[in-house]
Amino acid sequence: MADGIRDKVAIIGMGCSKFGERWDSGPDDLVVEAVAEALGDAGIERDQVGAAWLGVFFDEQSIGKSALPLSMALRLPNIPVTRVENLCATGTEALRGAVYAVAAGACDIAMAVGVEKLKDTGYSGLPERTKGTFEDLYLPGSTAPGAFAQLASAYAARHGFSMDEVRKAMAHVSWKSHENGALNPKAHLRNRITEQQVLDAPLISYPLGVYDCCGVSDGAACAIVTTPDIARGLGKTDLVTVKALQLAPSNGVEMGHQSWDGSYTLTTRLAAKRAYREAGIDDPREQLDLMEVHDCFSITELVLMEDLGLSEPGRAPHDIRDGRYDRDGALPCQIDGGLKCFGHPIGATGLRMTYEIYLQLLGRAAERQLPTPSLGLAHNLGGIPNRNVASVAIFGLATHGATNMRRI
Repeated sequence: MADGIRDKVAIIGMGCSKFGERWDSGPDDLVVEAVAEALGDAGIERDQVGAAWLGVFFDEQSIGKSALPLSMALRLPNIPVTRVENLCATGTEALRGAVYAVAAGACDIAMAVGVEKLKDTGYSGLPERTKGTFEDLYLPGSTAPGAFAQLASAYAARHGFSMDEVRKAMAHVSWKSHENGALNPKAHLRNRITEQQVLDAPLISYPLGVYDCCGVSDGAACAIVTTPDIARGLGKTDLVTVKALQLAPSNGVEMGHQSWDGSYTLTTRLAAKRAYREAGIDDPREQLDLMEVHDCFSITELVLMEDLGLSEPGRAPHDIRDGRYDRDGALPCQIDGGLKCFGHPIGATGLRMTYEIYLQLLGRAAERQLPTPSLGLAHNLGGIPNRNVASVAIFGLATHGATNMRRI
């Protein structure tokens, strides 16, 4: 029986570009920026990588939907390269391919890269869907802010909150992210704001205002993975290993009947349950030290605190306003600023989250470093509340005795 990938794969190097309006850089430039940092961190040469995965969402950034741009930009030595796309979990999907390849023994060292140049699309938000498709016929005029605004309304109705109460909790979510992002030189937005500014900002889709929505950005991130034994053979002593990596896509239940009331993300609950089991976590509230979650909108982060089992049902607004998820709270969330301050270059986001967890676990997060974290969670939600894919990845410091006997 399969026993999962817990501690079978170690991350030996990571890199992340500066996120922002990178008008002076193309996708290749961002990839090289992230990969150069990752290779230097890993202490290996490019030609030691045995296979690579490229996560990119928009087709115009690829050649025939292939991964050739990655191979060509890095002049990889004709190794297997694979392009993947899985909505907003695309970066994590690239990481999953690399991790599974190493865990399966298909290669010794693998690379995952995610990149996106959203600013080049010319839109202030995510580009529209293709006109005339089946998706456009049954969801005419639908937007991401509109879909997640409905999540806020459903959550308030289910738990008996007024919208003013929900908005105040959402304002604290956004305030917290900006406080954290101000400390991160790679974040797109580094301005501090007040909760009142969030509440007073122009509305995008009630109850979501400007500060409740993540921005459009360019960026890239990279992870290099291998087995713990190979990592030690390369001189690595403090190892960050993959404890779990789970995905759960919608199967139509949310849209098919009324068993789902629109107040939570079903897929996140399923992915979290599987990830906790794979990682051997029975009390995530006490065992996790930090997390990065998919805060595409402030209401999403609020709801996710319950979907991930970190707040009791109906308690997330109270926990948020009490500071439980602040930088100095019991369980810091978005310590790097999150999507709210980095923006959401789709192919890069999941790997950018992993990058922050990795730095924190190794004590390398500089000004924003948390005291001695040992276990972190990264979550993505791709799509809209009634039709999406959720990923939950858990990373931690290697346990003694965790080993895979293949050596390079």
